[in-house]
Amino acid sequence: MKQNMNQWTQALISAPMKKAMPVLSFPSIQLMGITVRELIANSDVQARGMKAVADRTPKAGGAVSLMDLSVEAECFGAPIRVSDDEVPTVIGPVISTEVEEDERMELAEALAVPEIGAGRTQIYIDAIEKATGLIADRPVFAGVIGPFSLAGRLLDVTQSLIYCYEEPDMVHVILDKATAFITKYILAYKAVGANGVVIAEPLAGLLSPTLAQEFSGDYCKRIVDAVRDENFAVIYHNCGNTANITLDSIFSCGANAYHFGNAVDMSEIMQKAPGDIPCMGNIDPAGEFRNGTPASIREKTLEVMRSCCGHSNFVISSGCDIPPMSGWDNIDAFFAAVDEFYA
Repeated sequence: MKQNMNQWTQALISAPMKKAMPVLSFPSIQLMGITVRELIANSDVQARGMKAVADRTPKAGGAVSLMDLSVEAECFGAPIRVSDDEVPTVIGPVISTEVEEDERMELAEALAVPEIGAGRTQIYIDAIEKATGLIADRPVFAGVIGPFSLAGRLLDVTQSLIYCYEEPDMVHVILDKATAFITKYILAYKAVGANGVVIAEPLAGLLSPTLAQEFSGDYCKRIVDAVRDENFAVIYHNCGNTANITLDSIFSCGANAYHFGNAVDMSEIMQKAPGDIPCMGNIDPAGEFRNGTPASIREKTLEVMRSCCGHSNFVISSGCDIPPMSGWDNIDAFFAAVDEFYA
């Protein structure tokens, strides 16, 4: 359902009691009695999963699609691993770390930008189109990977950080192609009715402030400038442990809202963030949603809200994508704690 997302963004700040915005999609497999393998392969199943989550969480502020950071890299040729109960992962680079520097540059320059519809992208686009027809009480957000996080998967995550120092021109070649592909992918989501997108840029959270701007922030801004308008919002996600010292780069992207992981102190983020920019976070998805208890997640949720809700631009959320096998007792306890705080 089309809506003015600039007004939605302002409502996040002005609402005295804010709806939680967890990144919650993969635990739909438990509601439907299926596997992750089945979920990622079928657009009808994904749409029904988003609807099942929406029905189970009536007080959530948005519906977020699968945060599957293997999709885009797979389109470029990266091998992935798929299992029944874990999010798919990239298991090898496209540009080999074993070749010489000159050959790496040649491979980077020869790398083709995939067409939208390659790999599983059409499945995910179709799923969002179907979900927008099923969910009418909140905005529907697609999910994509960020440019440096995609480049890291194409180059090898660890090695990509070294290449920023030793082979920056080659990294920029990959980033240009990653940015072009991500932009086209988001525009395809926009064309089928998505209200917005969550751009996950976790690898940028390992960069220094100077490198973060050059290798992530500038490219994220290009993407946001190309896709954002009054009817389409961008939420930027960074769950790295340097996010608290790279906020200038992060906020330079021009997104509607920003989402932070549990590797940083959310109260520190709120003290540094401009008051007119919504910031979301950051209950530990693995430690609490997956491995905690209803009692521990209640305690942690109330702790974060007590330290952050004095800022009108704070919205409680998970710190990242909630793992597929996270217990629904824990997820329900999170929402109950939000209700308890505002009560």
